Amino acid sequence: MKLNHLWLATLAWMAPWVNSHAAAQVPVETIQSQASWVLANRDVSVAVTQLGGHMAPVTFYRGTPAPVQPYHISPWQSERIPSLPAPVLVPLRGDFFCLPFGGNTDEALGEKHPPHGETAGSPWNLASATSKGRVKTLTLAIETRNRLGRVTKELSIVDGENVVYSNHRIEGFAGRAPVGHHATLAMPRREGSMRIATSAIRFGMTCPALFSDPRQREYQSLLPGARWSDLAKVPAAWKNAPDADLTRFPARFGYADLVQIVNGPASGQTPAWTTATYGDEGYVWFALKNPNILNSTIFWIENHGRHGSPWNGRNNCLGLEDVTAFFADGLKASIGDNLLTREGVATAIELSASKPTEIRYIQGVVRIPEGFDCVLSLSFAPGLVTFTSITGKQVTAPVRHEFVNGGSLEP
Repeated sequence: MKLNHLWLATLAWMAPWVNSHAAAQVPVETIQSQASWVLANRDVSVAVTQLGGHMAPVTFYRGTPAPVQPYHISPWQSERIPSLPAPVLVPLRGDFFCLPFGGNTDEALGEKHPPHGETAGSPWNLASATSKGRVKTLTLAIETRNRLGRVTKELSIVDGENVVYSNHRIEGFAGRAPVGHHATLAMPRREGSMRIATSAIRFGMTCPALFSDPRQREYQSLLPGARWSDLAKVPAAWKNAPDADLTRFPARFGYADLVQIVNGPASGQTPAWTTATYGDEGYVWFALKNPNILNSTIFWIENHGRHGSPWNGRNNCLGLEDVTAFFADGLKASIGDNLLTREGVATAIELSASKPTEIRYIQGVVRIPEGFDCVLSLSFAPGLVTFTSITGKQVTAPVRHEFVNGGSLEP
């Protein structure tokens, strides 16, 4: 711990020079009521909030007549609500990095963390903005206090690609903790028009505890604690009700639910993947990860199911959150014995005081031909990903998928 204090003191001495040097390169803009930095090239524009490091809006295909903005931005951004229940709710939008992931209601290891950790609700500092060849990178940093450490966020875009590459490097923060990305997508208008597909899974489970509490004017539609193997056949909460199909959204108006799927065994260097096909809009959003680091995906399903403040029955989004965690229960539940660890599923990662841990992640968009429908499979070639639909349609996009396993973005 003495080493961590010395290390943080050194960073504190360096921080004023680093931040002032970088600040001149990237001006701060107010976007959807939040002070943000913007990283952009001809293909992609990425806004990142100072508070919490939330990534949205992101505009893909920005140089075309029909740009794509797939991420959700919470509907209360212009309301200046004075006291929200958690800091993460202030900028709530798009994708953000969570450490420790989850609600963190209970104290653990003598620590009390805010929901989704300081990384999701505290201010980040601008470290640098660089351009090297076709690659542009925005680097932010935050020093955590509830458990001493430093997290560096690197967001990169590459000319000619509709992809955002992120790398979160964790230094210090020693010990076990749940960790994850909280990608949150906007819902399309037509019911069932967004189709979800994933790489192979071992099994899925609905949140074992009550996720939406009617006493707080929240309502859920799925059976708590159910275990299943097919996203299209998830038990409903009511006796004799048909199974819910979690491959089609929006669905089940008036409810908010949470489920977790566990990825199948990793196959060599092939990433695990999640896709959302927006058929009416003509594109697929996708996320790629190393399943040995982030071993699960949580579905946060919000379809006007919460009626307390600030939700007020308005929130309509789908979180596709790649994590190693026990649902959204936070540090205490994730580092202890739980239903998933009993199945041999890790729900926390071990962080080292002496060796940084990197969490690499890819998100992007690819336009699809008419009739593409839902993704069936992804295939990988050097620097390329081919998406095949259940209807046999195919589209290939430049994606440096090797990045999730430590590959470089430079040629």
